[in-house]
Amino acid sequence: MTELDRPQPDASTTNVERTLWTAEPIARDRVPVGRLLRSELSLIYRRPRNLVLLGILAAIPVIMGIALAVIEKPTGGSDGEGRNVALLTTAAGNALVLPVAALVVSLTLMLPLVAAMSGADAIAGEQASGTLRGLLLAPVGRGRVLLVKAVGVAMLTSTAAVLMAVSGIVTGLVSNGTDALFTLSGTTESLPGAVWRVLLASAWVAVQLWAVGAVALAVSTVTEHPIVVLVSVVGGVLLFSILSALEALSWLHPFLLNTSWDFVVDVLRDPIPLDALGEGIVRAGCYIVIALSLATARMLTKDS
Repeated sequence: MTELDRPQPDASTTNVERTLWTAEPIARDRVPVGRLLRSELSLIYRRPRNLVLLGILAAIPVIMGIALAVIEKPTGGSDGEGRNVALLTTAAGNALVLPVAALVVSLTLMLPLVAAMSGADAIAGEQASGTLRGLLLAPVGRGRVLLVKAVGVAMLTSTAAVLMAVSGIVTGLVSNGTDALFTLSGTTESLPGAVWRVLLASAWVAVQLWAVGAVALAVSTVTEHPIVVLVSVVGGVLLFSILSALEALSWLHPFLLNTSWDFVVDVLRDPIPLDALGEGIVRAGCYIVIALSLATARMLTKDS
């Protein structure tokens, strides 16, 4: 049999084999961050428990406004409790104070609960249900997943703060009218100026909630049980509240996240003192950076 008579290999087969052996691995297209973010936000705002919590938060200023309109002026304790009682007393006839008072009251538990629950659902919740593993098997980097989850937590907590602020100022205007817009310094504020002050308060509160959510994300990366994250973060907030009330531990207060939370009422003064508010922003920023750094380190090194 001559060389010409031998069967020649099929050209297409040869090309395929050569491609399989010599070609570089085909890179999978990465999922765009915008697509991931849209999916995450859609999931967050369609989750029933999130909608229930947002509804409760929106109802708190309304309930406070009704209660303050029908009951006698409250009287109460001293120090921190006395400040809150004085704030509520002022809110009874002041449309500007009511939304800020609602934020202050809710910042003790309800708003941190939303941040903790959002952070728990972001990583631990999806890991418990198995959806996180499927997401990591897709062409999505772990850092991008954490980024999207962090933005989702920030969006939900910001929505909660702004929703309370809007509900509060609407309730205050309905109850007291536009003539009852007074600062704690005794000056009268215009309606645009009052809205700006309330939105400033809600933005400041949102930054504090981002810090709580960042801590929840960090805890969420080390456990598969969302309830553990929820209990740990909410318990930490309550512990910080106890520690901040102990004068013997005043040296520790600058390191506690909630040390500046009561100073959100400074937005109601004229002019607005920025020292305590700025200190609160810096403290919350430190918590955010440290917590997200720990969460990133854990996400990039964990096995699953």
